[in-house]
Parts: sequence; C-alpha cells; structure tokens
Amino acid sequence: MRFPESAPFTLSFSPADGFAAVCLREGSPVFSLAYENGRASVSLSYDADPRPLRLEGEVRPGVPCSLRVAPHAVALSAGGAVLDEEWPFGRPLFAGEEILSRSNLSLLPGVPEEKEPPAVTGVFRGAEGWRPGGGVFVGDCMPYAAGGRYHVLYLKDRRHHGSKWGRGAHQWEHISTEDLITWQIHPTAVPIDDPSEGSICTGSFLEKDGISYLYYTVRTVDGSPAPIRRSFSRDGYHFRKDPSFSFTLSSRYKASSARDPKVFAGGDGLYHMLVTTTLLEAGKGCLLHLVSRDLDSWTEEGPLWLAPGADEPECPDLIAFGGFTYLVFSLKGVGRYRYTRTPPADWRTPADPVIPCRSVPKAAVFRGGILFAGFESEGGYAGRMTFRRAIPGPDGALIFLPDSGVARHEPDRPL
Repeated sequence: MRFPESAPFTLSFSPADGFAAVCLREGSPVFSLAYENGRASVSLSYDADPRPLRLEGEVRPGVPCSLRVAPHAVALSAGGAVLDEEWPFGRPLFAGEEILSRSNLSLLPGVPEEKEPPAVTGVFRGAEGWRPGGGVFVGDCMPYAAGGRYHVLYLKDRRHHGSKWGRGAHQWEHISTEDLITWQIHPTAVPIDDPSEGSICTGSFLEKDGISYLYYTVRTVDGSPAPIRRSFSRDGYHFRKDPSFSFTLSSRYKASSARDPKVFAGGDGLYHMLVTTTLLEAGKGCLLHLVSRDLDSWTEEGPLWLAPGADEPECPDLIAFGGFTYLVFSLKGVGRYRYTRTPPADWRTPADPVIPCRSVPKAAVFRGGILFAGFESEGGYAGRMTFRRAIPGPDGALIFLPDSGVARHEPDRPL
C-alpha cells in the first residue's frame, strides 16, 4: 500500500500494543505511526522544514483511530474526538511512497465531509481560569459585547506557539455568555485553510448593517508582508472568509510584522483602524492609524501612537465609557492604557498605566463597567483565560475592581 501522490486522505487503524507503520524515502523514515503504553504517535516529514511534524495522544487499545491529512492540516483522532493537530506546508516527503506495517491499515482518498456545526457546540461553567483542554491553550483574547452577550474570541494554541514549525498556527475560537457564569462554545470563527497561512493574528469585531465582521492579519509562512483580511457572518456565529478583501501596508512600515487590527466606527462618520507595526524611518514601534468610508478601501493617516523604542505596541483596543475614551495596547505582553475626553487628541497617561489582567488584555463594555479579558500563561505562550473589571475614576483614570464578576471555572461541577 502506498500513500497517494497528494492530500487529502484518511488513514484508519485500530491501536494495539506493538502496532507500528513506517514509510521510507531513500532509506530514511519520512512517516511513522506507532502505539505503545496507551499512546499513539505520528511523525510526518515535509520539504518545508527538516524537522518532522509530530502528533500524539492517549487512547485505549481497540478504539478506532484515524489520521486525516489535508494540505493545510493534519488531525489525529480517536473515537471521533481530536487528540492532536498540526498544520503543514510544503510537499509531503511520504507522497507516493510505500507504507510498511505490521498491522492492518485502511487508507482512503479524501477526508470525511464535515457538516456546518450548530451555533452552539458546547457549554461550560465559569471562564475565569478556563482553557479548552486536550492540549489546547488560550492565547490572545478579543472580547466584544453584542446582543446582550459578552463574547470572547481567542487564539487557539497548541504547543505554546510551537505548531507549524514555530509559526504558531493560531486560529480564532469563540465563546459567549449572558450572565458571566454559563458560557456557550461556538464554531471556529477563523480557521487556517490554506498552507501559506502561518498563523491568524489577533484582531477585532465590528457590526454594520446586520453583518458581523472580523478583521485580522495573516502571518505568512515565508515572512512576506502580512495581509490584513476579514471574515463575515450574518448570524454572528458562522463566519466565512471574504476573498475580495486583502491589503498590505505601505513601504513606510514593517509590513511583515503588521498585526492586530482594531476597527471601530468614529463620531466623524468614518471607520478607523489601528494596526501594530514599525515606522521604519524612526525605527520605532507604532500604532498605525487608517481610515475608511466603507470598510473596503483604507487610507494610511500615520502613527496614532509612537513607542519610545523598537518594541511594537501589540493588540490595540479603543473603548468609550463614562465620557472618556481609552486607548489600550501591550508592550512585551503587559497591558497599558492612555485616556482622553477629546479623541483622537490630548491623550493622558495615568499615574499607573498598567492593566492588571495578565497578558495582552483587551476589553468590552458590559454590565456597567469595562471588562478586560486576557490570558495567564502556562509554560510559555498561552494558558488560561482571565478577567478584570474596571470603572473610570473622577479624573478618568481607571479603577480596577477586585471582583471581575466572572465565575471561576469549575471543571468537575455539573451545569
């Protein structure tokens, strides 16, 4: 039995101790599949990188398993549940090669066609300290309020930014709540579906004329300029990428590091966008300001904020509340803010500009306050979700409250 010359295909097997399969190319292993001591492990080699991609997971003997291989993604599953994932690019070195195995394998062309998931795919209690589990961690959070619900889009992370040979391979996941106690899980908002996508970077939500838009940049696998792109949805839960929308920054800015677009409607009848990048002539990180009349064509206005050094201000946010406007960004993962009564000018720096909500916090106005969401790292990039509530003080500086109002995650407590 030989691998197909091109993906997609599905390899099915039933694990048992001693199970093993290998594929050689010019005498060197380019694919291996094994089961030992309750763990299935897979290794796949591509010409994009000399290091093989590796997937593994715990599974009981005899449970039906499958390895789904597509050009943009590889998934190891057991009993229908995903154990591990990776996101390749380049040519698979095992393509067309013979599979040597001591056990029975079944190889079928294609992968099972997936139906559109329902708007709610799961429920859990408490999001303070929550992460999805199964080897998945919470990265950058992007909260927004809509329809009486507090939503959090977040970067799905495996291997603490190590997937796809260190490119991250982050995708946007989506949860929401009405009461900050019971949370609903929604379908993946922005997946990787092209091998050239190294990672879907942080961004923002905007609603216009009943359509929900998500704006983000795509970190390319080859380090070329990162395009700013968007997805859209008519129900707020099933998003599709907009193939007609894509642009990169001008040569004045470091286009390869462009990321984290924050899009919002201004009081001047225009739409505004803040993008993390570097102003090359100054050698300093900045938040580039762009404007648009229709959300389709954007014009660069210049930096809204210039960092004191080369560090780029990440994950910008803009929140209007209590007569003040707050500009939020992070330097080296630490959230900071400025505020003003008269945007976009006269920004004031508070005595303590740090936002005490762990890594790269962003916020939405919900239940009479500003509710920040961030993540607390666990062994590297990404970890567990965390929250902090704030209200404006008399002079506009934020007062951070000891209770965020978000229930702590209790994984063993039934709903």
